[in-house]
Amino acid sequence: MNLPRIVITGVGLTAPNGDSLPEFRRNLLAGVAGIGWVEVRYMGRLLAGACLYDALKYQKRKEVRVGTRAGSISIWCANQAIEDSGLPFGAFPKDRVGIYIGCTEHGNVETENEIYAISKFNYDTKYWSHYHNPRTVANNPAGEASLNLGVTGPAYTIGAACAAGNLGLIHASQMLRLGEVDLAICGGVSESIHTFGIFAGFKSQGALATHEIPSKASRPFDRARNGIVVSEGGCLYTLERMDDALARGARIYAEIAGYGVNSDASDYVLPNPVRQAECIRKSIAHAGLRPADIHIVNTHATATLLGDIQECEAIRAVFGEGCPDTFVNNTKSFIGHCMGAAGALELAGNLPSFDDLTVHATINVDDLDPACALPGLVLNVPAKARRIDTILNNSFGMLGINSTLIVKRFVA
Repeated sequence: MNLPRIVITGVGLTAPNGDSLPEFRRNLLAGVAGIGWVEVRYMGRLLAGACLYDALKYQKRKEVRVGTRAGSISIWCANQAIEDSGLPFGAFPKDRVGIYIGCTEHGNVETENEIYAISKFNYDTKYWSHYHNPRTVANNPAGEASLNLGVTGPAYTIGAACAAGNLGLIHASQMLRLGEVDLAICGGVSESIHTFGIFAGFKSQGALATHEIPSKASRPFDRARNGIVVSEGGCLYTLERMDDALARGARIYAEIAGYGVNSDASDYVLPNPVRQAECIRKSIAHAGLRPADIHIVNTHATATLLGDIQECEAIRAVFGEGCPDTFVNNTKSFIGHCMGAAGALELAGNLPSFDDLTVHATINVDDLDPACALPGLVLNVPAKARRIDTILNNSFGMLGINSTLIVKRFVA
């Protein structure tokens, strides 16, 4: 079956260390992390990755006040992606646009805030905001973006824990191939740092990172790693069918080559390396490639003790020693864990490698854990590659949801 080829034509993002792809990439190559201290209700000062984008560029003050942080991030990223694509969006039929946004969780922030607010009034619910329900429905981030852009096509979120960013692109590709839409705005967003519950949850699991120097707190693969740095952020793409993109003379970042999605069905939080390896192999087969054809593997690794080891075991099982042109890196060492946005942001950070043949490093690895040693692992300084034609992006989530997305250099 000759399915339509799907390409990436625009990228819009906000990350703890950059509010555009060029700025994000510069900081990844320069080793600049974006972790700092934030004040968390009931818990005090904690390490986190916060974004500094200008919400009022695309929203009025009242819209920011009435809406959610996740919705605001979605609006920023969607508008940036559309502008980056060069698409004449004003004239584009809005019923032929789909918005597919991955998110880990939604609504916790708003509910926590409302409970805290009415606690000041002896929990009298007459002080409960009438905006609470539209703020907390799961489709809120995509819905706010559709309101802002005037999109009348399908707009909804995809809940897939920390695999959700990849799932946003995978689902969008499928909808484009089915002819359901002609333009997809897709990826993932996270507002996680604004809920104390997620910090408290990771702390109770013994999985919340601590370090006296914020920029060194997120340290996947390092022997001294001690947990996750919670971060917010977002990255949305414009995806189009190749023929449509070429017809309008669009710049094309990459082509969607293949993907895999599966489930561990084995534990609430502990990853299953056998299932992860199966997911990776599935994506490679779907792309019609061999492991040796993959030039960058961007890891999901979150800097938890067992999680990093399990993923490295999966990567080792697939790539072994017979892939001399395969590099392995990690983006969370710079920005922490952006949850539902993680996969989409991490893919974006590697896309410029097609042009500059440079693989950004994993930083903060002062003492590599032998259990995480992999051939081609790029540590602390970027590496130059002989060729980069394919990027494989791992994103795995709680309750055993795994996603792997492969993009390749576009050749007409």
